[in-house]
Amino acid sequence: MKTKVMDAMQNFSKALMGPVLFLPLAGMIQALSSVMSNTSIVTEGGILWTVGQFINGGVGAVIGNLGILFCVGIAMSLAKKRKADAAFVALVSYLIWLAANSKWLTVAGLVIEGSDASSLYGTGQTICLGYHVTDMGVFLGMILGVIVAVVHNRFIDTEFEGSFALYGNSKFVFLVLLPVVLALALVAAYVWPVAAAGINALTGIMSTAGAFGVFLYGFLNRVLIPTGLHHLVWSPFLYSAIGDSMIINGEQIVGAKPVFLALLNDPSVTVMPDSTRFLTYGLMKTFGVIGVALAFIATAKKNKKAATKAQVIPAMLTACLVGVTEPLEFSFLFAAPLLWGVYSVMDGLFQMVVYLLDVHVCATNGIIDFLVLNLPAGIGRTHWPMYVLVGLVEIVVMYFLFTFLIKRLNLKTPGREDDDEVLDLAANAAEVKKQISATGKAELKKQEDAHNAQVVIEGLGGADNIINVGNCMTRLRVEVKDPAQVKGKDWFKPTGSAGIVTKGSNIQIIYGPKVGRIRAAVDAALGREE
Repeated sequence: MKTKVMDAMQNFSKALMGPVLFLPLAGMIQALSSVMSNTSIVTEGGILWTVGQFINGGVGAVIGNLGILFCVGIAMSLAKKRKADAAFVALVSYLIWLAANSKWLTVAGLVIEGSDASSLYGTGQTICLGYHVTDMGVFLGMILGVIVAVVHNRFIDTEFEGSFALYGNSKFVFLVLLPVVLALALVAAYVWPVAAAGINALTGIMSTAGAFGVFLYGFLNRVLIPTGLHHLVWSPFLYSAIGDSMIINGEQIVGAKPVFLALLNDPSVTVMPDSTRFLTYGLMKTFGVIGVALAFIATAKKNKKAATKAQVIPAMLTACLVGVTEPLEFSFLFAAPLLWGVYSVMDGLFQMVVYLLDVHVCATNGIIDFLVLNLPAGIGRTHWPMYVLVGLVEIVVMYFLFTFLIKRLNLKTPGREDDDEVLDLAANAAEVKKQISATGKAELKKQEDAHNAQVVIEGLGGADNIINVGNCMTRLRVEVKDPAQVKGKDWFKPTGSAGIVTKGSNIQIIYGPKVGRIRAAVDAALGREE
């Protein structure tokens, strides 16, 4: 039972990352367009202001319609086959729910007066895609996405003979879903207001928990990374009413990060809201990892120091610049689990310090994301220099703390392994240059990807053992039939893997930023390009 629950959580966490992967990019573009249309630095009605308003209005549709994006993305990710069909049925189901719920509110006399989201704010109802509906926010998309995927996986292979053949496969899935969606639309009108009250209570608990709440949030965000369940910690706060909910320019904005983005071009806001306490988990990614990497280099054996630098410096830069930390973290997570616990505690503590210093930044990823979002917001509204100062202190603390623990406990961190194998960097570089000169770069990369895909598939027990393949920002996430057939981390290491996590039938192979390329190659090798 416990394994099934964990598998379900793993699958949902994996599916959640489909739509979420697009949001940071959309947020950065929206932030830049907000700067272009900020009347405190540009003239209203001018060319720059007009272009900024135009871009902001277009990209704002991404943040403003998270429910439907989650519905389609989750259904498509959880579908084991014919993912395009699942996505289309999810879209249709979402629209049916809106129309049905709106109609039931009308015929049952439950409609609360209000013509837009602003006038309905706080009533439990809202306007979504033109429909007056029960306000479920992104939870509607999440719930419907899961339901669609479950029904799709159960009935997609159903076929009929003769004149009924037309109603098989995805059409039958739709027929099964129709009464379910209609029933959900009706029940939500009565049940969801109670659930919403519970969500508001949870928000209140987090608010009253103060500094300890921030510490716990930061600690859980980091310590759960090996399980892949950390997405379930931060995503509700960033993109649902648990994090924040506010009417901005007549539109209801839900989630801590969308609220921050929406306030960027509002010069009347003197300080960013308190919900930014959920947006500082990029602190360790940007600063702390530098101290960790320097500690690894300082404590490495002399004959392995050069190879250690070659391993940890690129991983550190990846974390600092774009917030992808797994390549560095998985280099010590399993070799020195005590360090992982300390690392997670320190992450929570430093986020708590930032909160206590009244910093109001949006810093969920690396330095690029931080600069784009916070420089336009200004020092007065965010106090971002204090965030940087805390980050610099964190570098020093993490360096001395990790150096002390590694030496004192003789931990087998990068460069301190018991084997004497040393990578000949010069010979390795020469071989790479030789290969590139002999073959075109594009062709070489194509051949390498195809080879790596075959290695990955074989390591997962072969194509017949693979049920579903997906990925988040840094991990190839695979569901397999028999986990016992999956090989150990050393098998996947030559493909560029930084580690592997096995949770029941859910396998996560850590690749970092290049995971999209690996996933595409595996899909191609499996013939599942859809």
